[in-house]
Amino acid sequence: MIKAKDIMETNIISITPDTEIPKAVKILLNNHINGAPVVNDKEELVGILCQSDLIFQQKEMPIPPIFTILDSIIPLSSSKKLEETLQKISATTVEQAMIKNPVAVTVDTPVSEIASLMVEKHFHTIPVVEGKKLLGIIGKEDVLKTLISKE
Repeated sequence: MIKAKDIMETNIISITPDTEIPKAVKILLNNHINGAPVVNDKEELVGILCQSDLIFQQKEMPIPPIFTILDSIIPLSSSKKLEETLQKISATTVEQAMIKNPVAVTVDTPVSEIASLMVEKHFHTIPVVEGKKLLGIIGKEDVLKTLISKE
């Protein structure tokens, strides 16, 4: 059975939470990657930043759905969700735009489980960790290469 340790990329391009958004965009574009793990000074995984998180910043300001009854305004969505959306749109650092507490796998996670996560959660990349320490990253291409090796 092929496991994460067999296919993970250990030459990792990572970014830090305090990286400014324009610099993060350049890192992703210059390295032709869809996303990058976000690590602290101990090389511990604290988040993941994807192109879609950055594209989100170009989104129009949302108008929360509401309805009125007898001059009372009742929001139809949670204020927490609106607050999170506003924070992402106005982000200036990676920490403000990144996905916090990202899904990660261990070195012994089977590739079949990684593939399922990618399909079900629409992930392009999945970090490989031991505890909180980032060891590697697995992209869709890494999973696809296992199909070639089965020939």
